[in-house]
Amino acid sequence: MSKSFIVDILSTDVLSNFWSTITKITLNYTRSNGRSEVLVREVVDHGAAAAVLAYDPNRKTVLLVKQMRIAAFMVGYREAMIEVCAGLLDGDDAMTCAAREAEEELGFRLHNLQVVTDTFVSPGSLTERVSLFIGHYTPADKISHGGGVAAEGEDIEVIELSLACAYRMIATGAVVDAKTIILLQHAMLG
Repeated sequence: MSKSFIVDILSTDVLSNFWSTITKITLNYTRSNGRSEVLVREVVDHGAAAAVLAYDPNRKTVLLVKQMRIAAFMVGYREAMIEVCAGLLDGDDAMTCAAREAEEELGFRLHNLQVVTDTFVSPGSLTERVSLFIGHYTPADKISHGGGVAAEGEDIEVIELSLACAYRMIATGAVVDAKTIILLQHAMLG
């Protein structure tokens, strides 16, 4: 049986409201043992998102994207991030978002989208929850060159790999993005 805790929000102060909203939260936290303490935390609200692994089950290939990610860059990761395509919901439901992002970033219309899970990215500081999907494609489903929406600052390279090769990239450190690791592992189990 899990122990309960009590949280009383004492104050919230918006520190920034640009690309994300950063809020300083002061709270009174009562632990499961009954001890209380005042904590101060910052919470980043970037919105909910969806991500999809494009998978061709006949050829056993996947489509991934490569792009610069500024947060990773700022902590020393100088390589282009290799990821599944993803984006913010922007008012859509998660499945619609996943399909839209596949068309914009990959240039493919996916079919047979299947929900894998919903996951918090980093629940200690981010509110972002990402809905994860796997969708099928064939070469005939290509509708454009992909690459994202330039007006949104996207500069995306689309890469096609065997599922086995993409999965091995986790062990080599070439794939370090959590949502991508989860979806590649799920595909390997299927």
